[in-house]
Amino acid sequence: MLRVRDALGREHAFSAPPRRIVSLVPSLTETLFALGVGASLVGVTQFCVHPADGVAPLTRVGGTKNPDVTAIRALAPDLVLANKEENRRRDVEALEAAGVRVFVTYARGVREAVDEIRVLGRLCASEPRAGALAAEVEAALARAAESIGERRTATVALIWRDPFMVVGGDTFAHDLLVCCGARNPFAGAGMRRYPRVERREIEAAAPEVILLPTEPYAFGERDREELLTLDCPAARDGRVHVVEGELLSWYGPRMPRALATFAALLRPAARAPA
Repeated sequence: MLRVRDALGREHAFSAPPRRIVSLVPSLTETLFALGVGASLVGVTQFCVHPADGVAPLTRVGGTKNPDVTAIRALAPDLVLANKEENRRRDVEALEAAGVRVFVTYARGVREAVDEIRVLGRLCASEPRAGALAAEVEAALARAAESIGERRTATVALIWRDPFMVVGGDTFAHDLLVCCGARNPFAGAGMRRYPRVERREIEAAAPEVILLPTEPYAFGERDREELLTLDCPAARDGRVHVVEGELLSWYGPRMPRALATFAALLRPAARAPA
């Protein structure tokens, strides 16, 4: 009998690894394929887009915030994977009231995400591959730590506009950037996890690097050009970067590349390409 605790501290007992899984978390969907157990997936959200070939034939069960409980039940899953931040409590409770087992995850940092990879490996009987992926992330984390100088780089990562919203503290994205040498001026005590800010507040924070991820808001070159007019070091030095959104917010097989990418962007001597 396999016993595994989820992020809510609930113990789940399995007599055999789950063979019919519905994933409500895009990063976990990708992670399951990386662990070699993608064949166990029977349903995913509309936002589960990686790997494209793997998810193409799977049944779509709505979004992360509005999953179709009836459609999920019709798939007869023996497990639904959810996340405390990405999915709503009422949807999880509705699924459980319908007799569906839900395993809730909640990694708020790189090391917690590594632990979660190992938990998924145990859950899905793929411990060797999970261990190998976890070790790859840990090696990338060590390399990023070695590259950090004595002085951290003031970094602002936006996630939305109209209004502007930025990555605050107590989030996976914040911890990832800190591991790569960032100092987050919007991660102070009493601040929201994703604060709303005005243009003048970004300037007052004096960021040396501004990151514009392509999700959840699809920042692009026009946004970059606009923010290059800010009165701050990042704009003056051309260190406003449009970055792959999944690198900042998805944990799993992307983490080694994310750590390498952001560690390079945040080095004090780094400059945007000409």
